[in-house]
Amino acid sequence: VRIVDGDTIVVGTTRVRLEGIDAPESTQTCNRRHSGTWRCGEDATRHLVRLIGANPAHCNDMGLDKYGRTLGRCFAGNVNLNAEMVRSGYAWAFVRYSQAYVAEEAEARRAGAGIWQGEAMPAWDYRARAWAVAETQAPGGCTIKGNVTTAGRIYHMPWSPWYEKVRMDETGRGAPKGKRWFCSEAEALAAGWRPALTR
Repeated sequence: VRIVDGDTIVVGTTRVRLEGIDAPESTQTCNRRHSGTWRCGEDATRHLVRLIGANPAHCNDMGLDKYGRTLGRCFAGNVNLNAEMVRSGYAWAFVRYSQAYVAEEAEARRAGAGIWQGEAMPAWDYRARAWAVAETQAPGGCTIKGNVTTAGRIYHMPWSPWYEKVRMDETGRGAPKGKRWFCSEAEALAAGWRPALTR
């Protein structure tokens, strides 16, 4: 198992989005209870790493989302990862698509756990804002950046920690660079590119 971020893992060769939850993006910060901020996106990823630990993980296939990504209800040993990420305050119940973890979210909210200790922008709003900003700078609204690295052909969403670091000039220091814009994740995946890992 490889952990991509707080709501996505790779089991074998299958990238699985934890169904019914939405964790803060890796670049996202949230407000603390009294003052200041914390890196809630990075902490969500670390919490998922801790939950899995050295346990074998498996996922029940819950079908595909509208982007063609595999959805799963995933377990490490007997721990339901989807439920525990929400219960511990490291993810929101993604009620737009599922009511499965509403009770766990209510429990986390009452306890002021994780993202519920202060103001936190839901991950879906954070992504929408980042996408809107990127659209103003990308050609034809195609906001996803692809570049070829030693790790292969990688694409970066506007909220990726490396998004701003990828310069989309087609040549760098006189040498051709393998870079490309994509309009959707489905387009990038169909072209044989893979998403960037955040850890």
